[in-house]
Parts: sequence; C-alpha cells; structure tokens
Amino acid sequence: MELRSLKLTDGYDIYEMLQGIGPGENGFVNSAYGIRRGQFRSYLRQHWNISQGINLMPQYVQQTIYWLYVDGRPVGYGKLRHRLNEALLERGGHIGYVIRLDERGKGYGTLLLRELVREAAGLGLTEVLLTVDEDNLRSRRVIEGNEGVLSDTKDGICKYWITIKTG
Repeated sequence: MELRSLKLTDGYDIYEMLQGIGPGENGFVNSAYGIRRGQFRSYLRQHWNISQGINLMPQYVQQTIYWLYVDGRPVGYGKLRHRLNEALLERGGHIGYVIRLDERGKGYGTLLLRELVREAAGLGLTEVLLTVDEDNLRSRRVIEGNEGVLSDTKDGICKYWITIKTG
C-alpha cells in the first residue's frame, strides 16, 4: 500500500480510476469524471495549483489530493483540505475520500483515511473534521474505526472529529 500526492506527471491509470469512480456519491465530488483524456493534464495542473495555494478562488481553500495504490494499482483517492472555511465546517470538512467500486469491502477506506490523518498531522493540524451522510453506514464505520467521534447530526449530515495523536 502506498499513498501518493497528486503530481503533474501522474499517469493515465489515475485517469481511468477517476472515470470508473463516477461523478461522486454521498457528498464526495469527483470533478474529473467525464473529462476527456486530453483534458487530464489540465485537471492535474488545476489541482496541483490548488494544493500550492496558487490562484485560489475566494471560496476555495488549499487542498491536496492523494492517490491510494495497492499492488501498483490506484484503488482510491482522498482530498485533504489544509484549513476549513464556513462552508466546509457545515459540509465537506478537512477530509473526503472514495474507493473505486471494484475495490470496496477490502479495508482500503480505513487505510486511506488513516494515511490522510497522518498527512494532516504533517500540516500541523491537531484535529480533522469529516462530514458524512447519516445513512452512509459503511463510511461512518470507517470513520469510527479511525477514532472519529460523532459531534453532531443535522439535516442528515453527521459531523465527526478525529483528534490527531502526536508522538
């Protein structure tokens, strides 16, 4: 298992995974879904710029995308936001993640979230927020398995906080 941050040189195995994941579900948005293969390099550039804080639109925060590889194949991806704004406090949080459909049920979501929390620690964060649809029991179990504590449920959205352990 290997977690890799988005690079401008990422291969088309990532493109294929992104197309296979679909447009998103349960609040997770896959903005790469439906783009043409020829647009993939622009997608990578746009998201690399966001990770570097370059030309951010006012409603955006810095966000790094990570790919989870297992046996040399990308099986999922995660988004780690470097800070929260008002909108992300309500929906989105610091971390979002998704596993490709044909790789679900193998524990990769748990691994991916654990690694994303470690990356958050590297940014100096002491806790991270995740939001999840109340009826998404699988993701809720993943979050709780990573020591997520339910702090609130409102309008069908659960808010979980994970305290980052140091040392």
